[in-house]
Amino acid sequence: MSFIDSRTRPYQWVRPVAVASAALLLGYGLLRLLDRLDGHSDKGAWAWNTGHTLFLLGVLGFAALIVGLHGLLRTWSPRLRTLDDVAAPAGLVGAAAFVWVILGDLFPRFADAVPTPGLVLYGGPLLFEVGLLVLLYRAAAARLLPVWAPVLVLAGFLAIAVHLDLLPVGATLVLAGLLPLRVTPRPVA
Repeated sequence: MSFIDSRTRPYQWVRPVAVASAALLLGYGLLRLLDRLDGHSDKGAWAWNTGHTLFLLGVLGFAALIVGLHGLLRTWSPRLRTLDDVAAPAGLVGAAAFVWVILGDLFPRFADAVPTPGLVLYGGPLLFEVGLLVLLYRAAAARLLPVWAPVLVLAGFLAIAVHLDLLPVGATLVLAGLLPLRVTPRPVA
């Protein structure tokens, strides 16, 4: 076994989690469109609950991806440790904000008991996206992703921000951006 294998072996789960998280986001987007075919959302209906559950699982998966990328990048490039050490917690705080909002959507009593402040509602997604994107750009610099992959993820996030009905399109772009993720760098051509 080579030195590279021993460094990356603990991170073999990172790519499957990334792909699964994006696929869960896509499932949420499709169920959201299905739920809104009649012009409104039916809170508490099966499509609403199932979609939000997929979204919750996807966000938790993205949080695990952030942790995995943070650890993986440490093995390849300790020079930019401070950047990684800021991006990862920012992304995790943003993921926690998403979880808060999703739990409020799934459980109205939770939303009534613990109202979501505007800072969590608007700042959380931004922290999540910036934290994850910084780590993805770092992964591209370490040749764990092609340089275009983080651009696709960014385009996906922007599509979702433009309108939630674009969730399936945005999630597809995120999925396409995460599919080529590797835990060992690509050889230099």
